[in-house]
Amino acid sequence: MELKNNEKEIIFKDKYSMSLKENIFVAKRNLIDYIWKSANLEGIAVTYPQTEIISEGMAVNGMRINDINAIVNLKHAWQFTLENINYPLDFKFISQINKIIGDYNLILHSGEIRKSDVSMGGTTWKPKLPNKEEIENNINCINKRKNITDRAFTMMLYLMRTQPFYDGNKRTAMMAANQIMIQNGKGIISIPIEQQVTFREMLIDFYETDDMYRIKNFLYNNCIDGINF
Repeated sequence: MELKNNEKEIIFKDKYSMSLKENIFVAKRNLIDYIWKSANLEGIAVTYPQTEIISEGMAVNGMRINDINAIVNLKHAWQFTLENINYPLDFKFISQINKIIGDYNLILHSGEIRKSDVSMGGTTWKPKLPNKEEIENNINCINKRKNITDRAFTMMLYLMRTQPFYDGNKRTAMMAANQIMIQNGKGIISIPIEQQVTFREMLIDFYETDDMYRIKNFLYNNCIDGINF
């Protein structure tokens, strides 16, 4: 996927203007909630209390080991992102996020660029094979956007549609977007449970049309968390 020439930058008004320290505080305070919502977005039927138990290193009876590992990996990916919040967001960093998300053999060849076709749930549309140089150029282009919220949304949606990795692309893309948001004190992107069906529908529409406008506005209106200190 190449960024469309007419993919204009949207000037979103900041919902939050926190310091880096404040934004990290909010992320850590609500970490279980973000992991819980991300897990459910991936189709893992886990409750908030179960997510909390797993995050504390304990098992939950009746849950598949792969689902437990997926939640543990989300926690580790969040920890990695917060510990390296000021690292420049490039493809190497994004690949490391995917590697962590795919740990415990959850994703074969995690962190490696995809070399085979992939099918997308809910649509017949398929992304082309990713080209590393093209991805790096587009990441650099997105990083030049001045509006932070639009930069984060564009990065997230670009990575989701490009599908650079074998699996875990949505989780990786959202983590990369949150590195941008938190680094600049603009809040955290998290899809509320009650909005996840709508988000999935809009994501499929975006895959098929390559038009970010509607889903960006949906994200802005429903999916940014934070505190005005």
